[in-house]
Amino acid sequence: MTDTPLRPDLSGQRVAVIGLGLMGQPMARALKRAGATVTVNTRSAGPMAVFAAEGFATAATPAQAAAQADAVILMLTDTPAVESVTAALLAGEIGGKLVIDMGTTAPAATLRLAAQVTAAGADWLDAPVSGGQVGAQEATLTIMAGGSDGAFARALPLLQAMGRHITHVGAAGAGQVAKAANQVIVGLTIGAVAEAMALARSAGVDPARLRTALMGGFAASRILDLHGLRMAEGRFDPGGRSVTQRKDLQQALDLADAHTLDLPITRLTRDLYDRLIAAGGGDLDHSGLYTLYSND
Repeated sequence: MTDTPLRPDLSGQRVAVIGLGLMGQPMARALKRAGATVTVNTRSAGPMAVFAAEGFATAATPAQAAAQADAVILMLTDTPAVESVTAALLAGEIGGKLVIDMGTTAPAATLRLAAQVTAAGADWLDAPVSGGQVGAQEATLTIMAGGSDGAFARALPLLQAMGRHITHVGAAGAGQVAKAANQVIVGLTIGAVAEAMALARSAGVDPARLRTALMGGFAASRILDLHGLRMAEGRFDPGGRSVTQRKDLQQALDLADAHTLDLPITRLTRDLYDRLIAAGGGDLDHSGLYTLYSND
């Protein structure tokens, strides 16, 4: 495990960032602040124009972005997107490059992709993150990495530019297993905080004051601190979307099924997110689960 008090100097490093969503944008900016030459690619024209205006190199396709870089960072929405972009990279020349998947990808797919990338002569690291948009903006992400010792050592300066708490969990795929576990804890804790806040509100206690009281005891958590505040204020602009949280919980359940493990509370929480999405709340922050609890 590595905590990062000082930022690395990435001068001379050429990095491609593919995917400029809520997380990819601040991560790309963090790499550029550290001195890297960053080439970006994403499907949407708007972010590409913004990043070109900020002095980033841009590429029309993932393969073109990779051709201009020694390390390629994927920050994509889901497993099919990662599979599609990786296939495009493999269709080109990636020998000697480092491919880092920093999104939340299904562990089984990750193992396949890691094997394909290493067979093509490149290094692979799955390095998903936790900390949300705030962590990405402040470059304080928690990063859990899976891959060879060599791939991790090669990636570490890049990871240190974006994160503060960095752990090499194990071989390829281990990072995504750790992220699945992380998302189980996040999703279930959001559900617990939402129910506690709803209980207090229904009984006539101000949820904001409840949050302040509980932050001094065993119920204190980062979820209660940050997402409890969102719930108390009714502010659900997305730092992490509910549809993404639901996807991550399903991936955890799929992993559990592959190992004949039953996770009933995770399944229930997945179902609650299904209700939220069906009610039109899929683009709310995942703390928006609180909106399901109403006695109006």
